[in-house]
Amino acid sequence: MEEAPARDERGRWLGRAEALARAGRWAEALEAYGAAGRLARLRPEELRELAEGLARALSRAPPTPAADGPGPEPACCAPPEPLGCPLCARLLREPVTLPCGHTRCRRCAPPAQCGRCPRPRRAADPPSPAAAAAAPPRVNVVLGNLLERCLARESRARRLRDEGDELRERQELAAALDKYNQALEEAPCKCSLIAQRSELYTSMQNYQQALHDADVVCRNKPLWPKGHYVKAKALYGLGRTEEALKEFLYCVALNPEWNSMKKEAQKDTVFRLKTPSQESDFLRSTDLSASHPVLDLYCEDDKKSLGAILSSLPGDNLKRKLSSDLKDLQSLDVPNKITKKDDPVLPESSIATASSGVPAVLVEASDFECSLCMRLFYEPVTTPCGHTFCLKCLERCLDHNPYCPLCKEKLSEFLASRTYKKTVLTEELIVRYLPEELSERKKIYEEEMKELSNLNKDVPIFVCTMAFPTIPCPLHVFEPRYRLMIRRCMETGTKQFGMCLADELKGFADYGCMLEIRDVKFFPDGRSVVDTVGVRRFRVLSHGQRDGYNTANIEYLEDKKVEGPEYEELVCLHNSVYDQAVAWFTSLKDDMKAQILSHFGSMPGKEPEPQSNPSGPAWHWWLLAVLPLENKAQLAILAMTTLKERLIAIRRVLIFVTHKRPR
Repeated sequence: MEEAPARDERGRWLGRAEALARAGRWAEALEAYGAAGRLARLRPEELRELAEGLARALSRAPPTPAADGPGPEPACCAPPEPLGCPLCARLLREPVTLPCGHTRCRRCAPPAQCGRCPRPRRAADPPSPAAAAAAPPRVNVVLGNLLERCLARESRARRLRDEGDELRERQELAAALDKYNQALEEAPCKCSLIAQRSELYTSMQNYQQALHDADVVCRNKPLWPKGHYVKAKALYGLGRTEEALKEFLYCVALNPEWNSMKKEAQKDTVFRLKTPSQESDFLRSTDLSASHPVLDLYCEDDKKSLGAILSSLPGDNLKRKLSSDLKDLQSLDVPNKITKKDDPVLPESSIATASSGVPAVLVEASDFECSLCMRLFYEPVTTPCGHTFCLKCLERCLDHNPYCPLCKEKLSEFLASRTYKKTVLTEELIVRYLPEELSERKKIYEEEMKELSNLNKDVPIFVCTMAFPTIPCPLHVFEPRYRLMIRRCMETGTKQFGMCLADELKGFADYGCMLEIRDVKFFPDGRSVVDTVGVRRFRVLSHGQRDGYNTANIEYLEDKKVEGPEYEELVCLHNSVYDQAVAWFTSLKDDMKAQILSHFGSMPGKEPEPQSNPSGPAWHWWLLAVLPLENKAQLAILAMTTLKERLIAIRRVLIFVTHKRPR
């Protein structure tokens, strides 16, 4: 047996491991599982979270990379993990959570794409008029507030940069430049913004300033193709074509897949310098085997690919110029960091390293508190209006009315779809920054589920009609309290609840039958039809309530078995009553028989062993359900604990209804 301290420590390690597995941090999760395993051997059920997480990760298609472009921005300019937009790869701005549970920037297109879910293989159907007219998704309030509080400067820089991009698209270049300058004052890392401003200067034909910005970027990030690209454009604008070609060569070496850049290099440099008579001689004798700092980054196959790319360019008389350029490239010292310490535009202190995330000291549990239960989010779900709640809290509110608990916006369509997907980013942030609080929250949830799973104590009671073992009992559920009750029965996995008749004094009768849920069909307005079947009888020991519905402490009833002469007498009685029941049912009118069969099904056959089931044979419960008896009489027979007593009572009823039936 494990000692209590070791058991508690092992539980903490398992809680941490499960939280890390849910966040996809596999290496750390495996270390935590290993620590738990060293304290005591891991059981298969304890690895369920790890297995499910790996299955989800393997089935999730990664974002499709851009087929043509400069590649990702420098790592220092990457947004803090995991707060980057999967579509634009920048810090989230006005984050919206889509129905799939993933979050992206509000203005990133297309509207329905999250950047993480697998794309459909066939073309999507055109949106319906209602969907097309629907309002765009609202900003996720929790995530928006977190960004504004914890990453205020970064968020302002992102907003100013976007505003500059929009002004640039409208050809308001001077205003766009002002926005970029403001963004540079706020951005922790300026490399990407400087490159973008260089492109803007080129559009404004201010090539000298464009070259100045490009030089700064290339000195700080010599291995980023975009820096050499903007420098090439600036040099070309100044008429320094040979130097521009050299920068284009850097781009080709660093990113051979950037096809649009290669076409632009041909157009802007080679075509302007060639003469028609020399096209076939261009680069024919160029030697690319000599190494230089950029080419040294690549293997021999990559160098050969570069040679093939350059050889495909049209001919020219640039043999001497290109040979000179390659010699310059061989002797060029490519720095790993900035060399001009006094540069006023991009000082060394601004070259930030890749941010690993939001400073943990800034994240508080109150940032992720459900406004309904006032506890840490558990399975957070975001509504179309942008508010986030625990899944169970939201479902309980929607049981009563289809409105957001905070802003009162109508959520009928959200309720009808019943696609309550967890908000992935919110859950990732909680796992990353609040693992201990999450572990405690999960522990509380599991204790609640364990309590709800007890089928002897505080058993949920549906107060409605008579139910019998083995007999189907379809239910139409529309009251909020019973919606909650049925959902909890499904969540705990028991799929069982008690059915009792109403009682004016006690609330419900002292005897009932446990029902097992076989299927649930939900309607858009929250109602449901629940297909259940009787399982076993019980006696109520005490009455209670939970969250609006009735509960009871119960004990289960079983028939007392008999042997010897008493058993032989029971078998004779059983066979006699069965034959009497078949004769009565056969004598009914066809329309009445059809009505009974459609509701209760066919009468079960006679069992060879009457005492094989603790509640007796199925046919006599079927007969008790269809006989024209008052509920109180049925309840009295249900409460009997010997099969002989029930068979005698049923025989009396059969004799009575047979004599009273009109001839």
